[in-house]
Amino acid sequence: MWAFIRRRLLVSLAVLGVVSAASFALIWLVPGDVAASLADPGASAEELQRIRDRLGLDKPKLQQVAEWYGNLARGSLGDSFLLNRPVTTAIVERLPVTLTLATLGFGLALLAGVAIGILAATRHGRWADQAAMTASVVGLSIPDFWLALMAIFLFAVHLNWLPATGYVPFAESPTGWLRSIVLPVSVLAITQMGLVARMTRSAMLEVLGLDYIRTARAKGLPAARVVLGHALRNALIPVLTVAGIIFGVLLGGAVVIEQVFALPGVGRLIIDGVLRRDYPVIQGGLLFLATVYVLVNLVVDLAYGAIDPRVRLR
Repeated sequence: MWAFIRRRLLVSLAVLGVVSAASFALIWLVPGDVAASLADPGASAEELQRIRDRLGLDKPKLQQVAEWYGNLARGSLGDSFLLNRPVTTAIVERLPVTLTLATLGFGLALLAGVAIGILAATRHGRWADQAAMTASVVGLSIPDFWLALMAIFLFAVHLNWLPATGYVPFAESPTGWLRSIVLPVSVLAITQMGLVARMTRSAMLEVLGLDYIRTARAKGLPAARVVLGHALRNALIPVLTVAGIIFGVLLGGAVVIEQVFALPGVGRLIIDGVLRRDYPVIQGGLLFLATVYVLVNLVVDLAYGAIDPRVRLR
């Protein structure tokens, strides 16, 4: 088991190393002058040069790379060009919104997807099965930004049930927090709910045809106990294998959803950084999201290794 853990840790560190290098390279290959975008219109060449000197933009790229990794080794993501504070501080300030959105969306996608998959599997070939699978395909096919706009139009503009944009902290008003987060979480969850439903249905159909399930039914056990107590446990193993990927997809989707619903999360911080050429914010935000994604997948790999010993040999 320890050898398996060491292999997974090394792979995770390698992935983060590649992501950090790629984020730095891609950002600095973008054409354009950062100083010109930060300076006032009509700024002189001397003023632009002073901005470059102040931000270290005139240093050789290799020196900037060395300073970037040096800051990472000290646990720092650098300082924002525009926010006048460390990038780590800016991310921590907006982290609760993004984690709330991704975590609640992840939980809703799993719970609803598993329930729909069980319903479809236990009614295989009937209208409920066909309706559930059709709905899952539709959910997977609809772009999340379009679904978000349609949800705003229906529930905020037309029905006036929920706010269209904005975020209310839980400490300020639990009711206001719930109203502000319902639409974004639901839209984010729908995009992955269909995948969970289809995987659960496929796994349940396979498990329900095994001998031990037929034996349990022959003993006269209630149908609910056979499905939930015996079949579901083994059927969830394939879902667990993609749980980390699903969370990563939801974390990436949160970037778009935060922008559409004007939520003050890490995703919107990155988008604002892109629009304003705040390179440290972009690099730090991308590396942070990649780190969360890698850590979640690492936990899933370790959990899967604990459940199925055969995985440790791979």
